[in-house]
Amino acid sequence: MMLMNEKHPLFPIQMHANWRSASTCIIDDYLRDWLLDPSSLTARLKKYCQHFRVEVLGQKIEACSHAEANEDIQPGEQVLVREVLLFCDEIPQVFARSLLPLRSLTGEEQKLAELGNQSLGQVLFNNPKLQRKIIEVSSFEVSSSVAELANYCQLPVLDTLWGRRSVFILDNKPLMVAEVFLPQAQAYAMEPVNS
Repeated sequence: MMLMNEKHPLFPIQMHANWRSASTCIIDDYLRDWLLDPSSLTARLKKYCQHFRVEVLGQKIEACSHAEANEDIQPGEQVLVREVLLFCDEIPQVFARSLLPLRSLTGEEQKLAELGNQSLGQVLFNNPKLQRKIIEVSSFEVSSSVAELANYCQLPVLDTLWGRRSVFILDNKPLMVAEVFLPQAQAYAMEPVNS
């Protein structure tokens, strides 16, 4: 188990991406269904495995970069950056990077800074007041920092990886979550979509 003063050797992985509307991308229907699924990714992943777990790669406070800023989180604003891997049956499925503005970590939301190996998504989707804004998508090439992480996890990256991000609002407090599907992710499995 990783203590908060320990971190993964590649942390922070960062996420240099060209986020855009999925309507501007050519993506197969099965992957698109995963990318644009508005419900909990944690809950969906759990359907495909016996054992689900979250591994924290690292967590630290830093200024939000211009590249990651949006209408809800300003450039230079102090944010808690949290990076994790989501595992299904010990295979890393998803790399997630969350930006939690310090101004959002007040009141009931303070607990989001101390999740440890709990899934942020699970906590968010248990809140009936949760609002999710538009989902944007991006591709990550084999030379990207996310691909470097996948290779480090012994998941060779042979093709473009895909990810998504969106801003969540809890009691008028924004936070942003970006998730990238790693090479052996269920999202690339091309099985029929469960209805």
